Amino acid sequence: MILNRVRVERVVRWALEEDVGRADLTSSVVRGEEAEAVIVAKEEGVVSGTLPARVAFELLDCDVEARVRDGEEVRAGQELLRVSGRAVNVLSAERVALNFLMRLSGIATATRRVVDRVRRVNPDVIVAATRKVHPITGFLEKKAVADGGGDPHRLGLDDAVLIKDNHLALVGSVEEAVRRARREVGFTKLVGVEVESPEEAEEAARAGADHVLLDNMTPGRVREAVERVRRIDDAIILEASGGITPENAPEYARTGVDVISLGWLTHSAPALDLSMRVIT
Repeated sequence: MILNRVRVERVVRWALEEDVGRADLTSSVVRGEEAEAVIVAKEEGVVSGTLPARVAFELLDCDVEARVRDGEEVRAGQELLRVSGRAVNVLSAERVALNFLMRLSGIATATRRVVDRVRRVNPDVIVAATRKVHPITGFLEKKAVADGGGDPHRLGLDDAVLIKDNHLALVGSVEEAVRRARREVGFTKLVGVEVESPEEAEEAARAGADHVLLDNMTPGRVREAVERVRRIDDAIILEASGGITPENAPEYARTGVDVISLGWLTHSAPALDLSMRVIT
């Protein structure tokens, strides 16, 4: 997944404006000094967020050298970035750079661990994110999932159709909702339907859905839904979502679904422990 640097710079500028405000009062004590610093890992994990971290320093006229790449596994004590410049600027950018790097690396690390666990029981299953991301920075969190070996899922509402319970409440039936979706978006976009029972999954398959999302079902009910849908059309993408955690993800992987999506990856994964140390 490739990031648009202009978009990243826009987000990082907002973060710096929020954190630094009119001036970094504390760092005024080192005005006139030059500094070199390194960001190091305090635990092992998977790196993500090197671009926004670098941009935070670069926007404050610092020189930055990335020592690792997004998606790379690192060990405790390993150097991730090296930065130099006026001390006041290095220290003013520190927290923003670390916030991006720690948060996004935490998501990448959590994703990698879930992927490793589920692939032991189902080598073909895809581990995906959901749209449960933080506003504005969600695209960076989706990138972090990809860096961890997962799939970002829909990046936005314009990627694909996913008909959910509220849409069905207004339209009246799965069949009519799918028919309208086909008319509105044409043949180039996938049409998905979110369902809550094996019976509804079968209905969505018969209505011509390309993708059926099995929401908040037990593994047993998911397995039943998979069997029903496969008998109708083996090409339909089947996704399990809702209530899935790193602990129970392997159980869902055994059901035969194509995709397992976890909102947990972007709303609850712990940050990776990193720190910045001035070395001169």
